[in-house]
Amino acid sequence: MKKEQARQLFPFIKNGIIYFNHASTAPVSIPVRESLCDLLKEKSESKIDDYHSFLKVYEETKNLLAEFINANPDRIAFIDNTSNGLNILASGMEWKSGDRILLNDIEFPANVYPFLNLKKFGVEVDFVKAKDGIVTAEDLIENIKPETRLISVSFVQFLSGYKIDLEVLGKFCRDKNVILSVDGIQGIGAINFDVQKFNVDFLSCGTQKWLFGAQGLAFIYLTEELQRKINPAYLGWLSFEDAWDLLNYSMKLKSNANVFQGGTLNTFGIYAFNTSVKIFKQFGFERIEENVISNTKYLRRRLNEIGVNCLIDEVSDEYYSGITTFRTDDIEKLFKFLEDKKIVCSLREGYIRLSPHFYNTFDEIDFVVNSIKEFINKKV
Repeated sequence: MKKEQARQLFPFIKNGIIYFNHASTAPVSIPVRESLCDLLKEKSESKIDDYHSFLKVYEETKNLLAEFINANPDRIAFIDNTSNGLNILASGMEWKSGDRILLNDIEFPANVYPFLNLKKFGVEVDFVKAKDGIVTAEDLIENIKPETRLISVSFVQFLSGYKIDLEVLGKFCRDKNVILSVDGIQGIGAINFDVQKFNVDFLSCGTQKWLFGAQGLAFIYLTEELQRKINPAYLGWLSFEDAWDLLNYSMKLKSNANVFQGGTLNTFGIYAFNTSVKIFKQFGFERIEENVISNTKYLRRRLNEIGVNCLIDEVSDEYYSGITTFRTDDIEKLFKFLEDKKIVCSLREGYIRLSPHFYNTFDEIDFVVNSIKEFINKKV
């Protein structure tokens, strides 16, 4: 699949909308819309209770996702959102007073509150302070203490777009027997992610942003070794090996990640995600990142050319992701100005956040940058 073919999958483009907001919510593609319409038609007219067909789609989706992040499908479970995924880890571990968890002070709250909640058990939570909006792998490593049992960090920082070096951090954590937990929602789907290469112990990621999935569907990945240390805080009927022997109550837990899928899954979300991951595969998993980073570099250069400085301009482009963030005077007025021009982006913490994906073009970037320049010149 070529970029122009991919662009045909998104009807809003023909309506003159420039969508640079994938770090917030993904647009619905035509294939996803058709997939869900077909499913609704079946469930309203014929195959109302077709669990076996769903199982085929479910297994295919998990296999596709496993290929995408280089994981064994048995190590992946579907859940409802990133926050609850991180709570599975936080609430399932056996903590003792004096254990320490290492975070940083620019994390999205979803990757903070599940661990702060453990303070009631005497767990200490340490925060690494960001420097110029950046927390590096080395910053985290330097702040590990003998009592540190777990580090949780975002693959990509939600505001600046800084991509942490998980390969360096993961190797250190594995060598020191420190659990590495990753919030992947702002990177996976835009940037290549390899759980083996990064030595990730636990991953939680929603599908509704860069992965073009639906709200209400997420997934976790965890190693077999880590799962043996987790006592699930919640169990459902599908958490057990003999789930369909309904009156057995054997209490024999599944040994794979499916133990965390205790009940009915988000069927519509999985059908949507199945379709989206197939689009990624057709385009080429490796080419996704190439296009995203190419767009980011071009966008940052064009913004710099009109006198706009971005967050993390000073770092090497190896730490770039799909997110570019900047601030100007009258930022809320600029946001409204862009909105009126059908440019969709986000206003976060007093900054404009732009997040184009692989199918966005340099022409669209030029239009966005020229619109920002127009606004600035009007203010002069």
